[in-house]
Amino acid sequence: MDLQLHNSKETITVSDTVFGLEYKEGLVHQLVTAYMSAGRAGTAAQKNRSAVSGGGAKPWSQKGSGRARAGTSRSPLWRSGGVTFAAQPRDYTQKLNKKMYRAGMRSMLSELNRQQRLIVVEDITVDAPKTKQMAAKLADLGVNKTLVITETSNENLYLSARNLPHVEVTDVAGMNPVNLLRYDHVVVTVGAVRAIEDSLGGK
Repeated sequence: MDLQLHNSKETITVSDTVFGLEYKEGLVHQLVTAYMSAGRAGTAAQKNRSAVSGGGAKPWSQKGSGRARAGTSRSPLWRSGGVTFAAQPRDYTQKLNKKMYRAGMRSMLSELNRQQRLIVVEDITVDAPKTKQMAAKLADLGVNKTLVITETSNENLYLSARNLPHVEVTDVAGMNPVNLLRYDHVVVTVGAVRAIEDSLGGK
């Protein structure tokens, strides 16, 4: 299939298996969920009754004191006692093999192309790290809330977009399911398109 360059009659031929697949909503949902889950720290921790200090001796006799029976002063009912259902460190990572990841990313890119939210440009550069220049480039493309993907990292481009709300610049290696889903448009250079095909073209 062919992708037309923005504001140009030129087209580039791309792989149908990367930019021309049907949208698989279930797979994309699983992909995004797994990616976001992997970013969770999972470091929340509280002490249960066995982890808090003290409480080894029975506070008073089982019978005869007139008070409710108690086996430890570290019961969750007591002050300084343990937490009833204490949070413990855990790993939120979900298993997602490489084949499923690549298939999900291809499905997302294909849907962006189908909805005409994928904008291909020959290249996008700025002379210096100036926000004004980057804003002008995006205005020429007619986009606002957008993700810009370049073949390799471009510091000037990154610094120019840093102060623009709802604009993110990344290279192909930094492309992920969440930033593809987050923005209204995805601006991608021709070099990045070829790099995407190389990384996602396999089975």
